[in-house]
Amino acid sequence: MLLKQANAGKVALGFLFFLLATTAFGQTAEKKFLARSESDLERTQKIFNADKNNSTNAYQFARACFDVAEQATNATQRAAAARLGIAASQHLLAREPKSAPGHYCLALNDGELADAEAPSLTAYKLVHEIESEFKAAAALDEKFDYAGPARCLGLLYRDAPGWPLSIGNKTKAREWLDRAVVLAPDYPENYLNLAVAHLRWHERDEAERALKKLEAVWPAAQTNLTGVTWERSWHDWTKQRAAARVDFQKQFKRGP
Repeated sequence: MLLKQANAGKVALGFLFFLLATTAFGQTAEKKFLARSESDLERTQKIFNADKNNSTNAYQFARACFDVAEQATNATQRAAAARLGIAASQHLLAREPKSAPGHYCLALNDGELADAEAPSLTAYKLVHEIESEFKAAAALDEKFDYAGPARCLGLLYRDAPGWPLSIGNKTKAREWLDRAVVLAPDYPENYLNLAVAHLRWHERDEAERALKKLEAVWPAAQTNLTGVTWERSWHDWTKQRAAARVDFQKQFKRGP
């Protein structure tokens, strides 16, 4: 009995050290990703300021602003980066009203500003603008950023509060998340978002199918989506996939 207790204690202690090490690694990685994104923001801002009439410069700067805003550690930093991205996107759209990247980045940065301002009337109003801009991007180029407009609309409808507080809508969320996997079936995040949605809605069969699809595309995506640009995505996707598996097991008492 004493030997069993000692062994159990070693296992528990080992698991604790594993959790601490994993958490420390995650924190270190997140700091590295934020520093890299801040460097990209400074670099793209200089390029944008040197030639503001170049559409690529405006898009890359707006996207870099979103990346920093998304990783910001407080609302003040998030809002500051998002406002820079909004201004760059609006500058692009003033010259090219039918720019899918312009509408897309405006929606992304509006979303970060809404998060920073929430809860407030400003955040509430921004939600409708976000919806409108993602729809505009989808109408212009629905495959942009691996079906980014459809993916983001699905997340917006999935995560926003429902009527009358906001625009959250399960039917619309399902429609756009399904659309994203049709448009970009090899992109892991599309299946991951769909799986998380079905888990949230306690839909076992649908969640299992989405997780199996995710497993099927995962190896090829790891081969095709490589390099520094994709490091943060893989870091986030790996954590989210693990969490989805655990959630499935907890809900349905078996693995997907």
